Amino acid sequence: MNKKLLRWPLPLFLQLSLCAFVTAQVVETTDVERIISTLAADDMRGRAALSPDIARAADFIAAEFRQADLQPYAEDNYRQTFEVTKVFTETESIKINGKALEADEFIVLNSNPTLSWNQDSEIEVMEIRAGDDFSERFRDIVRNNPNHNMVWVDPSFAPMLARFKKIFSRENVIPKQASTTDGPSKVFAVKQENTKSFEVEAKTAHEDFPLFNVAAVIPGRSKADEFVVFSAHYDHIGILEPVGKDSIANGADDDASGTTAMIALAKHFKKKDINERTLIFVAFTAEEIGMFGSKYFSNNIDADKVVAMINIEMIGKDSKFGPSTLYVTGYHHSNLAELMQENLKGTAFTFHPDPYPQQNLFYRSDNAVLAALGVPAHTFSTSQIDKDDYYHTVKDELSTLDIRNIKSSIEAIAQGVVGIVTGEQTPSRVEKLKD
Repeated sequence: MNKKLLRWPLPLFLQLSLCAFVTAQVVETTDVERIISTLAADDMRGRAALSPDIARAADFIAAEFRQADLQPYAEDNYRQTFEVTKVFTETESIKINGKALEADEFIVLNSNPTLSWNQDSEIEVMEIRAGDDFSERFRDIVRNNPNHNMVWVDPSFAPMLARFKKIFSRENVIPKQASTTDGPSKVFAVKQENTKSFEVEAKTAHEDFPLFNVAAVIPGRSKADEFVVFSAHYDHIGILEPVGKDSIANGADDDASGTTAMIALAKHFKKKDINERTLIFVAFTAEEIGMFGSKYFSNNIDADKVVAMINIEMIGKDSKFGPSTLYVTGYHHSNLAELMQENLKGTAFTFHPDPYPQQNLFYRSDNAVLAALGVPAHTFSTSQIDKDDYYHTVKDELSTLDIRNIKSSIEAIAQGVVGIVTGEQTPSRVEKLKD
């Protein structure tokens, strides 16, 4: 009788009810809340990569890996340590038409021992104009322009420039292997009327400094030499100018939410024990100051062995596509998202192409280096970056997030990636960027 009953079709209302759920439970809501509330707590002090506070967050993530009985990826303490060079500004000044600017009216990003520019120097002069997206233009110039730049900033962005000055403080970071004369210098200054001459002077000192990713591995069986990477960055921007009594940029969405998802997925796949491919789970450091953690990791792994990378960034709120959705940067550069969507048939969850193509997010997050090397490496996010007033402020706190959104995203990724984890599906490769 029981077998006969099992052949009967489910009532329509029950079929619809099942479709409303993404997948079998992957993580308890209470565990999501515990992990993210710990990472975004005030005692983490904003998890700035160049501060002692980052070690506290790293130790917590390592403890989660250890408790789940995952193997360390690089070192016994789950860290992957490397060194960068901190560049300290000793002196800096800008004069326009002989008049000195105030300290909060300019930013000098320079790794050279000395810098001395004027209007006759061989540098590229650029502008951030009124109406531009200041953050986007600033990041693009810093990360992607290979020249020395003098950048005039429209006065309407003076408060934003002053805020960025506090974030960048008086130190910069460069890869340790770089010489002190490598790399372009960037100077941003509030544009003045009738500028006829300018003088930029700066001196720096240098100190080697350790940074560390936190990484664990679940070895594969029949396809152990093929890797699937799950990642998120665990650093944030630390302590800012107080807003009221609050000066801690907790970074709950950016990116404690993604780090929580990565940890939850590590625990899930350890329990499921279904992976034929080797799974690597990594929390990157120093994304906020130049993606140093992901660059080091990606440049020290054989990219040809990485089958896929699922990087998770800011999943604490609904995307512009609504609940039960994630968007995927570089969606059409491989078929990774399409394969994952196939594994979500019968659910209400959907993956979408990145709705902000003009911002070039595919090469602006921690998936970038592996993507450039041909790996189907994509970032999964829900962030509405065009209207997130809490981004990089002290208001990015746990109370602003929807835990259900984080949980459903974790469960969608877990179910969507099953075929890749088991070795039954292999996503197409991304076209390599030319040197």
